[in-house]
Amino acid sequence: MTSRRSLLQSCLAGLAAPTERSRVVIARDAAVRQSPGRLAALLDRAVQAYFDRDSAAEAWKLVARPGETVGLKVNCLAGRGGSTSVALVDAVVERLRAAGIRQIVVWDRLNQDLESAGFRLARRDGARVAGNDALGYEDDLAVYGSAGSLVARALTRTCDAVINLPVLKDHGIAGVTMALKNLFGAIHNPNKYHLNAGDPYVADVYMLPPIRQKVRLAICDALTPQYEGGPSFMPQWNWPYHGLMVARDPVALDYTGWQIIERQRAARGHKPLAALGREPKYIATAAGHGIGTNDPRRIEVREV
Repeated sequence: MTSRRSLLQSCLAGLAAPTERSRVVIARDAAVRQSPGRLAALLDRAVQAYFDRDSAAEAWKLVARPGETVGLKVNCLAGRGGSTSVALVDAVVERLRAAGIRQIVVWDRLNQDLESAGFRLARRDGARVAGNDALGYEDDLAVYGSAGSLVARALTRTCDAVINLPVLKDHGIAGVTMALKNLFGAIHNPNKYHLNAGDPYVADVYMLPPIRQKVRLAICDALTPQYEGGPSFMPQWNWPYHGLMVARDPVALDYTGWQIIERQRAARGHKPLAALGREPKYIATAAGHGIGTNDPRRIEVREV
């Protein structure tokens, strides 16, 4: 009887698993640009709400452990205005240091891209800033599905954990670029993977073991997103959303961000991405890979 009861409980647990929900926290503050303190407070509010803790300090301790090296994967391709906010990265570094993290690396594809986005390669707070051109790539290909790439050593060797810091914006080929596609900056050959609006390539790249194993959290810069003309910085298609998005599930984050962009496109009289042949189908492919969920019934969007 006991074994039959255990079997029944196991079956019920398996049936219940698909109903678990992925949380995406959206924090907004219309006055966030007025001071670095407001941005830091917005970041704390988002992370605290995501982890459901009594204090932001307690929440940050769940991101990484003292003794680990934490990488901050920024997106700097678009230069100033269209890249991950330097002020946001500064706030993340401060919070990690307060949580006992001493080794922090801010990285992206190229030193030149980092500098063009406003990052200094030598920081007074001790965080290292370096591109993959300086840190290098692995010698052997990592392979999954359609993807075969050399993975950045920043990810494979330098960092124990990675916080993904993409930007909420349109992409002229792949539809949108957020948490999933930001990891194209961790491989040597991203230009190969833009056919068919990036499907299945974006999802397959995210399945490469170092990415799946080390990316722990996504904090999406949605302060001034872009709904058209990306990934280059096109200020005429920016709008002041004044927000941050936090999630551990990159698929849920990207699906939620995609809907935000579609609503803004509609409000400005632009066609939906599907009508232009650039619906980001790779988001559904990533869900099929088991990376996360794109089912809105299984996504808990919490606005704080």
